[in-house]
Amino acid sequence: MKKLLITMASLALVCACSKQKSNDEFIVEKPQVQVQDGRFTPEVMWSLGVMSEYAISPDGSKVLYTLRYTDMEQNKNNAELYLMPIEGGDGERLTTTAQSEFNPVWLDDNTIMFCRGAQILSMDLGSKNETVVAEHERGFEGFKMAPDHKSLVYISTIPVKRPEHLEKLYAGLDKTTGRINEDLMYRHWDNWVDEIPQIFYVPFENGKAQMDKVVNIIDSTFECPMRPWGGTEQYNYSPDSKTIVYTCRKKTGYDYAHSTNSDIFIYNIEDGKTINISDGIMGYDQNPVFSHNGKMVAWESMERDGYESDKLRLMVMDLETGEKTDLTADFDYSVGSLCWSADDKELFAVVSYRGMSEIFGFNCDTKEVRQLSHGYHDVNGIQMNGDKIVATQVSIQYPATLYAYSTSDKMAEGTKLSTFNDDVLSQVRMGKVEECYVKTVDGKDMLTWLIYPYDYDSTKTYPALLFCEGGPQSPVSQFWSTRWNFEVMSGAGYFVIAPNRRGVPGFGMEWLEEISGDYGGLCMQDYMAATDWAASLPMIDRERIGACGASFGGYSIYWLAGHNHDVKGYNEGRRFKAFLAHNGMFNFEQQYLETEEMWFDNWDLGGPYWDWNNPQIKKSYSNSPHLFVDKWNTPICVIHSEFDFRIVASEGMAAYNAAQMRHIPSRYLYFPDETHWVLKPQNSLLWHRNFIDWFDQYLKK
Repeated sequence: MKKLLITMASLALVCACSKQKSNDEFIVEKPQVQVQDGRFTPEVMWSLGVMSEYAISPDGSKVLYTLRYTDMEQNKNNAELYLMPIEGGDGERLTTTAQSEFNPVWLDDNTIMFCRGAQILSMDLGSKNETVVAEHERGFEGFKMAPDHKSLVYISTIPVKRPEHLEKLYAGLDKTTGRINEDLMYRHWDNWVDEIPQIFYVPFENGKAQMDKVVNIIDSTFECPMRPWGGTEQYNYSPDSKTIVYTCRKKTGYDYAHSTNSDIFIYNIEDGKTINISDGIMGYDQNPVFSHNGKMVAWESMERDGYESDKLRLMVMDLETGEKTDLTADFDYSVGSLCWSADDKELFAVVSYRGMSEIFGFNCDTKEVRQLSHGYHDVNGIQMNGDKIVATQVSIQYPATLYAYSTSDKMAEGTKLSTFNDDVLSQVRMGKVEECYVKTVDGKDMLTWLIYPYDYDSTKTYPALLFCEGGPQSPVSQFWSTRWNFEVMSGAGYFVIAPNRRGVPGFGMEWLEEISGDYGGLCMQDYMAATDWAASLPMIDRERIGACGASFGGYSIYWLAGHNHDVKGYNEGRRFKAFLAHNGMFNFEQQYLETEEMWFDNWDLGGPYWDWNNPQIKKSYSNSPHLFVDKWNTPICVIHSEFDFRIVASEGMAAYNAAQMRHIPSRYLYFPDETHWVLKPQNSLLWHRNFIDWFDQYLKK
């Protein structure tokens, strides 16, 4: 067992377990943490347990979940299985291994199943004995068991084969690292496309998967589930176990890179036939769920092709008549995490709504919409348990925790169930979070979160950080993250200004869509309005305000850097005194030809930069930050990662080099082994220490 003595500036480790084992054999234990001064630091954040998956037992009495802890010295984290009564409390640890367990599933009230490495295993809860259910040389990304327990469907990958005319060029060159491509989508998000995920049906008999009888349901070169986010939520069995409904975008190469048009397919296990039930709907269709009686399928549906942030409608299809109904036709918000009520009369969903993610109910007959949950939190996932809803919930002040709601609730805060982080969180003083509304330049009310420093003293003034959201159409909600954590910023002694600027969901489609094609417009004015409002508050020092952000937020930093001059009311005409940009877009022309999902830039920028007869193109590309480098006058820290294929590392290098050549105080943090996110524990800790050090240097001296 480890004991972590965590202060504001140091991390002391006392370990009673052996360090002689290799990293692959090392078992990560829950640390014992003593926080000396109540400050929430990056070290404290990384000591917390992370719950990501859970499953409710068939009788509704227990919850099985995964819990991940990190060993910073080993630079490793590991997830184990835990079991908790449905009423809540401490969980019983079921596994103790060096490999992570994931994808928890109940076979019956006394038997669970899960993935570990290249195996699917079962465990008898009485004896804790494990049995190997299935093995696969390429491993498993997840699986689902049929309701009748006679089969399962798992996710694995198939290798991408080179065309014959290219394969011959590699003859005798087994050590070459060269890649030859003749189409688009040869890399995606953070991986070279060397393999494709697909779903496979396999009979299940006598506690074993009959792997010699596997059927590839897709049997093609198409992805299922869709990269990079899709998992087991993208397919489901029918209640009678005879059909499988799944999500697939049946496109490759150039077509895949330019289109978001996925569809919902139903596969008949007996005859192997497949039908498309969403044909004609041109945007994303995903995450289908059968009703309990098997007569209906619900799914999330976007209307427009190429627009990845379109409204996610709640679509329901009557399988007998073929009639499709949009239950959200008069509802201006997107839905996710769909669940049917026990009587199939209502669908429950998570909705990004006015700065929070909440549970809503949608009546299938009347189309009436009602809100079940309400509070300063984000509900990230829901599962039904009779007339109860069990949810994964976070807030700015706490990480993923299980909560319970009743289907009869109205604007309820929920009941907390899990306790695994209470021992650490009880030792820290989180910064207060206020819900504020700021007037924009066009007179609208913009929700802005104001997070106080953890040690706030009303007799003092404090520096502040403007947080610029990525996406660009992602919510500034009550999220919790080990990448951008407002309470870590609070613990470092800063106010945090987090506006829901133009382009974020949760405030209707008009607000959401005012950013597309107008990156340098109202959304940037919103950032300035939020900053000027905060600067007028007596507890914030208007001459010690910095700004930070990633992805579109990184672009925002580069853009603000070029427009941080001649600002009235600030010393030297500078609203911001320091910047930090992570994986941001710097040169739009460069970015357009380097990114992988072409539909994104085609929609948001209007198309390729060479189409200069298009007024939208002129407007969009004229707001590229590299065009305003001559106006830069503020210290800037640039961070970028090599395996970010959405916004490649050359963007960050170009921005940093520009600052250096302008003799702007600047710093470049480069990660050769990270992606759009920084996920490795020690890399993350370096990121956070650099973040705090950079702003302290310019905002606290």
